[in-house]
This record gives sequence, C-alpha cells and structure tokens, in this order.
Amino acid sequence: MEPAVKVEKRVNRRDFLNVAWLVSWAGLFGQAGVALFNFFKPRREPGLFGTKVNAGRVEEFQPGTVSHISIGRFYISRLEDGGFLALWQRCTHLGCTVPWRAEEGLFHCPCHSSVFTPVGEVVSGPAPRPMDYFQIEIVGAAIVVDTSRPIQREKFDPSQVTHT
Repeated sequence: MEPAVKVEKRVNRRDFLNVAWLVSWAGLFGQAGVALFNFFKPRREPGLFGTKVNAGRVEEFQPGTVSHISIGRFYISRLEDGGFLALWQRCTHLGCTVPWRAEEGLFHCPCHSSVFTPVGEVVSGPAPRPMDYFQIEIVGAAIVVDTSRPIQREKFDPSQVTHT
C-alpha cells in the first residue's frame, strides 16, 4: 500500500469573499433582530405601570375623594366608609383615558361621553361595563396597587373594596 498523499485544498478568493459576505449579512440581521426584540419587549421597571405601585399612605386619602396616581395610570377612590378602590383610568368602551371631574363627582370619557361613578359603574354612554380595577394591598400604612393584572367586572361589588 502506498502512503496516502495529502492534498492541500486552497480557498480561492471568490469562496472567501462569499463566506465573508454571508457572515456579514448574518451579523447585520442578528443585531437588527435583537434590537427589534428589545424595542417591543415591555419594560417592567419597579414602581411603574405593569408592576406593584406604591400609591401613597392611607392618611393621604380623605374619605369621599378620588385621587389620580399618574405613575400607575389609575385612580384611588376612597369611599365614604373608608374603603379603597383602585380604578384603571382606561374607558371600557374604546380605551380612552377617563378624567375625574371633581366638581361633578363623576368620571367623564372625552371620546364618546361615557360617564362613570366614583366606584367605576357606568351611568351613561356606550361603555359596556364598569371601569376595570386593580388589587390593593395595605402594607403597614402604605397602599400598594398591583397594576400587572387589571380585573374586569360586570358590576360593582363591595367585595372589590379594600379596607384597612
């Protein structure tokens, strides 16, 4: 048997440039894909909407008042009996931001004129159901609202209210 002859294969210039070109395109699309993913990935920074938000201390909210917590995108409705209800500021009709009108004691949707009570019940308008609400937890004297999961409801029920 004759010893095997080792044949050295050389890469020609055309093959080298084709491989380099493909690697460059793969790197470009890989980076673009990562950037696109990071752009659409929701940010969950502690204390902002989508996480648990510290709304304030219990004594800051007087009975019979509604306070807007802008960082959490909700209202704290302090009922006359001292209970708390965290209402999402989003209208259940088409999702418009619903402002509180203190002079009338009602929420008025500017888009299609839905009107809601301080507990989020529909008074008039095209809104199909009451405003969604968030779970409240009283930690010491602080009110912590979990904005990660809005709760839909068909009507107001006293069990939705959190008491100290």
